[in-house]
Amino acid sequence: MLEFLRTYSFLFVSVFLGAILGLSLYLPLMGGQLSLATPGFYSIGGYTAAILSTRVFPRSSPFPLVYVLVEMLLGGLLAGLCALLVGIPSLRLRGIYFAIATIAFVEVLRVLALTLEITGKAIGISNIPQPFSNTLGYLWLVLPLLTLAIAVTTYIEKIRMGRALRAIRSDEIAAQAVGINSNYYKIFSFTLGAILAGMAGAIGAHFLNTWNPRQGGFDSSITQLAFVIIGGSRTVWGPVLGGICLTALPEILRQLGGIDFFHPFLRQFLQEGRLIIFGLLLILGSIYFPQGIIQPQSKP
Repeated sequence: MLEFLRTYSFLFVSVFLGAILGLSLYLPLMGGQLSLATPGFYSIGGYTAAILSTRVFPRSSPFPLVYVLVEMLLGGLLAGLCALLVGIPSLRLRGIYFAIATIAFVEVLRVLALTLEITGKAIGISNIPQPFSNTLGYLWLVLPLLTLAIAVTTYIEKIRMGRALRAIRSDEIAAQAVGINSNYYKIFSFTLGAILAGMAGAIGAHFLNTWNPRQGGFDSSITQLAFVIIGGSRTVWGPVLGGICLTALPEILRQLGGIDFFHPFLRQFLQEGRLIIFGLLLILGSIYFPQGIIQPQSKP
């Protein structure tokens, strides 16, 4: 069992990071906000960790774990601050217009990363110090963060805040009419999702050993949106399942593409057509599973 975990440790850590990013997108969606800014916040957390570990903290091998925890905290706080700066002026936007604004935010961050010296421009930051001798050790960071994210999100859903977010999602005007401060709850959920993505980005920078503008592109937004739509947008376990399955999907497709039984064109498509397959899954999921694979239990 341990040998199996070591062999596929990179995949395991990747799928759990995908589940965390799915929850990051799910949190603002609880209040009816279709946010595609998660890759931007993920990128902020990653650059925070990359810059601190290569230019501020003393380099050592292994890299002290306490420094990684500090980077996670700072990356999450910086991502949350950016979420406040973006979310407050964007509150009057709803639906697809809010989604477009968040896409613009991601592109602005990507262009800044391509032009600033501190981010390494297009090359990015490489040789990020490692706190563990192998990738299996990152499970000690990713699993607690995922568990905490699930616990906090589940708790929010059960308290008054969760009921308020569901009311806003169903009908914001009616929610405001009964005294719910929709602006407060939407900012809170949007910022909390950003903090979660920033903390995941700090782990991702060390895990990947390099960080560049490609980590926060538009294609990442579509991928993470698929996590929620395919897994389920009405329950906390939907994004977790979607993040795990769709993050593992490229590796499954690569394995299938290596089977000689398939036609060479089909093998190449399976290996390189990830985004096309994601698009098809989004279409089919929207038609046949409009609320996702995992649907909320109906209460009597």
